Amino acid sequence: MDELLRMEGITKVYPNGIVANKNVDFSVRAGEIHGLVGENGAGKSTLMKILFGLNQAEEGRITLEGKEIRVDSPYAAIGHGIGMVHQHFMLVPSLTAAENLVMGLEPRKGIYLDIAAAIRTTEELGKKYNLIVDPKATVRDLPVGIKQRLEILKALFRGARILILDEPTAVLTPQETEELFSQLKLLREQGNTIVFISHKLNEIKELCDRVTIMRSGSVQGTFDVSSVDEKDISRLMVGRDVILEVEKDEAEPAETVLKVRGLVVFDRFKKRAVDGVSFSVRRGEILGIAGVEGNGQGELVEAITGLGAIAAGEVSVNGKDVDGMSIREIREAGVCHVPEDRMTYGCAPNLGVEANLMSCNHDSPEFTGPVFLKGKEIRANSQRLIAEYAVKCSSPLQEVGMLSGGNIQKVVVAREFSSGPSLIVADQPTRGIDVGATEFIRARLVELRDAGAAVLLVSADLNEVMELSDSLIVMYGGKIRAYAPDAKAVGEEELGLYMLGLKNQSSEEIARVVHD
Repeated sequence: MDELLRMEGITKVYPNGIVANKNVDFSVRAGEIHGLVGENGAGKSTLMKILFGLNQAEEGRITLEGKEIRVDSPYAAIGHGIGMVHQHFMLVPSLTAAENLVMGLEPRKGIYLDIAAAIRTTEELGKKYNLIVDPKATVRDLPVGIKQRLEILKALFRGARILILDEPTAVLTPQETEELFSQLKLLREQGNTIVFISHKLNEIKELCDRVTIMRSGSVQGTFDVSSVDEKDISRLMVGRDVILEVEKDEAEPAETVLKVRGLVVFDRFKKRAVDGVSFSVRRGEILGIAGVEGNGQGELVEAITGLGAIAAGEVSVNGKDVDGMSIREIREAGVCHVPEDRMTYGCAPNLGVEANLMSCNHDSPEFTGPVFLKGKEIRANSQRLIAEYAVKCSSPLQEVGMLSGGNIQKVVVAREFSSGPSLIVADQPTRGIDVGATEFIRARLVELRDAGAAVLLVSADLNEVMELSDSLIVMYGGKIRAYAPDAKAVGEEELGLYMLGLKNQSSEEIARVVHD
């Protein structure tokens, strides 16, 4: 295959002095699927933002088919046939699939949108690329996998022949992932080139032709995927051997810590997001919740942690009913929370690492004197947690928002896990972070379980929820559809059927998750 695109000597320095890319060379061949991997902060996202015109490099050049091009905006990138599908979809929920597809390039009938032409275009494009989408469906009603198809179609409609896909399988079931891979392989056969960014090394091995590995802003090498295994890739990413499988002993559950009975929670559209859910989590066990996002997991977590209202039912921690408690009172009852959105709920990006680590302990006698905070004790505690949780920062005073995603997550985890919790609610604890940080956080969760904490794990990463959980439940449509007392005893394909609502256990089987 001929080289299609080359980035040479790319250097990007942010205003705060952080060097995101250092003299990076990166190239893709026509008609290949090229994997791009690296730790959070390794520079891969910055490199792709430069390619798509969202960032500008201080040095370097980009050539397309041997000719130097200037990519100073996404509009310019699209003009050169470069498209990007972001991890968080750029769709308008209230519009139809067809309206989203043609937005900005609308066919007209006089001064009005020619909706029939938009529908016809959506259908024809879907058939051509085997990316079938109902053109008349409102986007908010589409499953996640179909929304992703629509995003890919949008890029193709605008003339993209080089597609950048950022963590495209993060929220997909195994069946949806398998279908996506088939569609991407078809796009490759039709002559399209795909840059596939992922933290899931098994997917890189399964799908990609070549892989480029980045660490600390530099390229560690580009390899034929057939010539390297997952351990080789992770070693080059992190600079050391990484344990890819979760190592843990058999759980020894004790008394119930979290009791949920008949819980009903309404979403912002006044629909039942959680519909009569009952389960228990015991001390010394990890109960996982699997499911496609948007099936009530988020509202369930909010009800337990005090971020959302309970419409009916009971949630109690160590025998105390949390309904009516403030978030602070729930935390004082022994609950810690690693939220799904670390930037909105997990940290204060404009404050320093130290301030974020202390944000839940500022009134503790250990750190607060009669008038002033105890600066010496606070600094010593912050430095201890930074070392213990391997947070890479220039100092305890560095703004959290300037850290990589993996290190921001470590700050959140360090604060929450060090609070002495009896219940840990971990919502997507390793989303969007590299294998090294993932390994670290998973190991900490197992350590806390072994120390006697109860852990409720919500994860869209099916491998994670199966490896890390002792037992698990599957949610679909706001209800529990299945319960597996042994997480390792159920296969991925079977779990996927439950997650898609194509299979359900009996009420008697599901009731086993309640431990009274």
